Amino acid sequence: MMTNFITVTDGVRLFYKDWGPQNAQPLMFHHGWPLTSDEWDNQLLYFLAKGYRVIAHDRRGHGRSTQTDQGNEMDTYAADVAALAEALDLKGAVHIGHSTGGGEAVHYVARSRPERVAGLVLIGAVTPIMVKTSANPGGLPIEVFDEIRAGLAANRSQFYIDLASGPFYGFNRTGAKPVQGLIQNWWRQAMAGSAKAQYDCVKAFSETNFTDDLKAVNVPTLVMHGDDDQIVPYANSAPLAANLLKNATLKTYSGLPHGMCGTHPDVINRDLHAIIAAWQVK
Repeated sequence: MMTNFITVTDGVRLFYKDWGPQNAQPLMFHHGWPLTSDEWDNQLLYFLAKGYRVIAHDRRGHGRSTQTDQGNEMDTYAADVAALAEALDLKGAVHIGHSTGGGEAVHYVARSRPERVAGLVLIGAVTPIMVKTSANPGGLPIEVFDEIRAGLAANRSQFYIDLASGPFYGFNRTGAKPVQGLIQNWWRQAMAGSAKAQYDCVKAFSETNFTDDLKAVNVPTLVMHGDDDQIVPYANSAPLAANLLKNATLKTYSGLPHGMCGTHPDVINRDLHAIIAAWQVK
């Protein structure tokens, strides 16, 4: 009988979905903060119908995985992904990461066994580094992330409602029509996780410098980003990441928000499928 959990070295149990033929091309999806693998359900069903094997996990501290207060940083996140890839014996997988999941995916791919990975996709990713430093003058001030932590600690539920109702999906823009199902599903996923793990993850996604990871990636990479991303601003992310990668395609989406996989799945799924299919041909 198939189980939906693996246990990693520190005893943490990771929940995962693994759908489709075991011998099909594997696609592994990495979710953003503070969500779960459920955020990818539209993509999972789309690619499953196209004949792929689709895998997505709940990051430690998130969703149905153990609500541990340990290891909520990128090195351990990547080690967890490696453990899952080994347990499922994934070969030639394409890793697709959104936001924080993009950081996790590139941190893993830069360290992975070559036969395990065939491609990488970064969507609204936190790469190369989000926080403003002397070496990254275009980054966001640390106070932005301090405010996120303060909002989480003060009233996590309301903070998450406000985030999903506003900048995440661009529903705060003039003329935008909020989609209640997206907002409620975002809140549901976020509240399923550990407040401590999510609090710690803010540091992980904002202060980790992925520059060396991006330089170390040897597989073809697609960088997708909306230019109206209010969470991970476009100018200090996508073009910089693409320039650091050896073999990158940058695809910019005019007017689309951070959560464009949810607001425009038809557009994102089509473009994802086109390039993944092209990589297979090569």
